[in-house]
Amino acid sequence: MAVKLRLMRTGKKKQPSYRVIATESSSPRDGRFIEIIGHYSPRSEPSEVVIDNEKAVKWLKVGAQPSETVRKLLQISGAWADFKPASKA
Repeated sequence: MAVKLRLMRTGKKKQPSYRVIATESSSPRDGRFIEIIGHYSPRSEPSEVVIDNEKAVKWLKVGAQPSETVRKLLQISGAWADFKPASKA
């Protein structure tokens, strides 16, 4: 089972908000998920990013692959620095 960290869209039409979730890579965007890690509200000023760093680091250590957007959100929240992926040398 390949696990991905990605965004799940919620909210009304033209007013998106997102959940950061851990899900199986083959499941649809708004389908089944394993765990909610946080949420992201891009329309608020400034953007609101709330991520449970402990859960995010746990999933990254198990091998979950974040999407590009989620990786940026993890860098903002500080979870990516806590994880510090091993450099390939």
